[in-house]
Amino acid sequence: MRMVDIIAKKRDGGELSSEEIQFLVDGYTDGSIPDYQMSAWAMAVFFRGMTARETGDLTMAMAGSGEQLDLSSLHGVKVDKHSTGGVGDKTTLVVAPLVAAAGIPVAKMSGRGLGYSGGTIDKLESFAGFEVERTREQFLQQVRDIGVSVIGQSGNLTPADKKLYALRDVTATVEAVPLIASSIMSKKIAAGADAILLDVKVGKGAFMKSIEEAETLARAMVAIGSQVGRKTVAVISDMNQPLGFAVGNALEVKEAVDTLAGRGPSDLTELALSIGSRMLVLGGLVQSVEEGRSKLQEIMSTGKAVEKLAQMVEAQGGNKQDVYDLARLPQASIIHTITAEQDGFIGEIDAEAVGHASVVLGAGRLTKEMPIDLAVGLVLHKKRGDQVRQGDVLLTIHANAQQLLQNALNELQDAIMISTNSPEEQPLIYKIID
Repeated sequence: MRMVDIIAKKRDGGELSSEEIQFLVDGYTDGSIPDYQMSAWAMAVFFRGMTARETGDLTMAMAGSGEQLDLSSLHGVKVDKHSTGGVGDKTTLVVAPLVAAAGIPVAKMSGRGLGYSGGTIDKLESFAGFEVERTREQFLQQVRDIGVSVIGQSGNLTPADKKLYALRDVTATVEAVPLIASSIMSKKIAAGADAILLDVKVGKGAFMKSIEEAETLARAMVAIGSQVGRKTVAVISDMNQPLGFAVGNALEVKEAVDTLAGRGPSDLTELALSIGSRMLVLGGLVQSVEEGRSKLQEIMSTGKAVEKLAQMVEAQGGNKQDVYDLARLPQASIIHTITAEQDGFIGEIDAEAVGHASVVLGAGRLTKEMPIDLAVGLVLHKKRGDQVRQGDVLLTIHANAQQLLQNALNELQDAIMISTNSPEEQPLIYKIID
């Protein structure tokens, strides 16, 4: 086989064979296929697309390009959860201990944040001493012992995807749906999942800006799951405003703990229950979403969900007392409030602007090497549709430097729009695809 022939075939709209896809993944991983040829192929895919079979083959070839995690020693159906990322999205911090407390084993690898899309691993490091790097046996043993572990992604998981992802970033091919779908699903499959729940974010603070784009991606990933024998369900959820009230690492951890205790924001609670109940169905623990929701609500009300998070924190080197006494988490030195200048209703909260403000405060990173400040961020006091009076606090900023506070205020100038009329309600969940 020659890579130039594979590029030409895809350029002309042809369908690549399984062998051709394996050849290009193997060659790119071992360096025998150079970046410039892979770039040409990625651009051909951008314009010509891939069939469901091709995308499935690409997914499995990338999943097999490095080490794969074998979770067969863990009892039960292992259900993984993935979010395409958004502002204030701390859902994994709620769902992982909640679902584990119900009896579904959660062995999850998560990433760090880049840009305004926060990383679960960064948030968990708000617990002093929390270890995100674990050996494979430590990881599996913890899931056997307490039912849950969330760790950083293994260095040699899907090396083909890591190389291709970096290349797409600098060749204007990031938005190619088959490449997005195979990138996400290859990591989930290599991480050993039996079933996968996908939270596909849509809106101003998400990668997918329109419902149509989000649905195209969701259907592509569900089709891959079906083709490779992993039951997959996708939830398309709103990201036109931040999820919950808190944006920033330790601030989001506090909100996640409140949610596990049944005191969380209504949107975060609803999304966690919607995702968690479907994970229980995928895991064969319950027959219906309604039964799963009821079970999870009971676990929240009894304190078992918070207890499960505390067990995980302790098992991974942290102090479980931090879960019960949230004042022990990192705190910022500067607290600044923004108030309403007029009466009315919150017409819009620009999730992207809030996300950028959190980054300039230091809660996010612009490059992988950047350190982050776990204490800083923002807390909303109102959400879209809420009525406000002049002087009401709309937003509290937590900062550790006056200049960074000023930079954040600049980002937030037009982020919250107050209108005279109450806006139309927007759904939290637009569609479920299975």
